[in-house]
Amino acid sequence: MPVYTFAGDKTAADWLEQLGPALNMTSYRGVFVYARGANVHSMQIAHRYHNGIVEERLVLQDGGTGEIVRRDMNVVCVLPEQGKVQLDQIIPSGPFAEAFTNQLIPVNRWYTAELKGEDRVAGYEVVTVALTANDQHRYSHSLWLEKTTGLLVKSHVRTSKGEVLEHFQFTSLEITEDISDSEFEIRSKGREISRTLGGPSPEGSASKVPRMHGWHLGWRPEGFEPAAAPGSGKGQAVAFSDGLAAFSVFVEPAGRISMPTGASRIGATTVYMRQLESGNKMFLVTVVGELPPASARQVAESVRIDETFVLGVTKP
Repeated sequence: MPVYTFAGDKTAADWLEQLGPALNMTSYRGVFVYARGANVHSMQIAHRYHNGIVEERLVLQDGGTGEIVRRDMNVVCVLPEQGKVQLDQIIPSGPFAEAFTNQLIPVNRWYTAELKGEDRVAGYEVVTVALTANDQHRYSHSLWLEKTTGLLVKSHVRTSKGEVLEHFQFTSLEITEDISDSEFEIRSKGREISRTLGGPSPEGSASKVPRMHGWHLGWRPEGFEPAAAPGSGKGQAVAFSDGLAAFSVFVEPAGRISMPTGASRIGATTVYMRQLESGNKMFLVTVVGELPPASARQVAESVRIDETFVLGVTKP
């Protein structure tokens, strides 16, 4: 089967290799829309790569005021005054997620990459790359990359039947080095929350493979390996990624209030919750991420609680 090439005889693998660096090292400003399920948001963005440092400012264009400003690994979120818009729900899980900025080495094992043609988005010439999932445990992706820089300017996440679950696209875009310091100043009024993006510990001994303390998985889709672990209060959490998609598993003591169980989906993000009894104690297992509902359920139902976790929960 021939490998079709476009724009300088680059292959799909060549474009994917360029994708990660382009997201960080390209300077641009613009407005994009992001649709996930019935939720549609518009955001203004300024992004600059200057003296080896990434600076970025995202500003809500609808749903109230709010913005996110990033300088290198430091992020400041200014929450909307209404308090109704959660910033983690409007940041695209695709183009601005950590998975997209990592090198996509394992992708060719779990997805089939293919160049589909050329197009035009927000005034720029682009090439289209299709990443078709090789099994039923992941979604397929379509990526539109600007020809000169490789910048992602449009993306779709879709099911095996072709249904588009998430859609990101620039509606206006200017790729330019002429971006001033003033474009990265916080201008919204509201409660500020600062955090540092995940990185090595001060001792430099942080492992990239978090451990599952007190519980273990009996099954997970092949190719999803442990990644950075999110916080989980009194419980335990581990994240998994195949280099493109990611999901997290949270295990925590169940509170007195009974939580609804089962699956819900917003766009490509599935939330599956189940209660698990172990040692006369109830635990809440939650799987969140870019998995089809049936796969998220299979992951959740494979969780087993260790005796050490049960004993730790019963301690005063």
